[in-house]
Amino acid sequence: MNEKVILPPAKIKIESIQSLKYGDLYDLCDSTESAITEGGGFGWIKVPSRKVLENYWRGVLTIPERELIIGRLDNVVAGSCQLIKPSKNNEAQKNSCSLTTFFLAPWARGYGITPELIKFAENLAKNKGFNVITLDVRETQKRAIEIYEQNGFIKFGENPFYATVSKKFVKGYYYYKQL
Repeated sequence: MNEKVILPPAKIKIESIQSLKYGDLYDLCDSTESAITEGGGFGWIKVPSRKVLENYWRGVLTIPERELIIGRLDNVVAGSCQLIKPSKNNEAQKNSCSLTTFFLAPWARGYGITPELIKFAENLAKNKGFNVITLDVRETQKRAIEIYEQNGFIKFGENPFYATVSKKFVKGYYYYKQL
């Protein structure tokens, strides 16, 4: 007898974190590695050693101007982004923050985590008094560009020498969104 198994919907949780819970660092590194392998590693082209990744994520939590936002799928860290706040001496840009290091592990795509990460980041930025978010992205990250544009980010510039991948220049796009 062929019974159809109905699975419960995936549980998504988005949160800003100040410390890593047991298992989070491992999950975060695993997700980062799989995103880099698939070409979405927020600047990394080759997967660095696990020690480098662990040090990177621990370091993010020590920087006062950074807010680490993680997305979980069924309680496993599946991706993240960061809000970068301007330094205290940058009064001229005190109302603007940057969305950066955005990634989602390939196995977690299609569940709606990315729009939730963006919405959470926007709400966090508003609550911290920001009224503009900026970001930049390589032209090769087509899906990320689609998602940013679908979420109201407006392209305002390009840099033909933004990054170097396989010894070739890759164009970068710059976006903003008023909150």
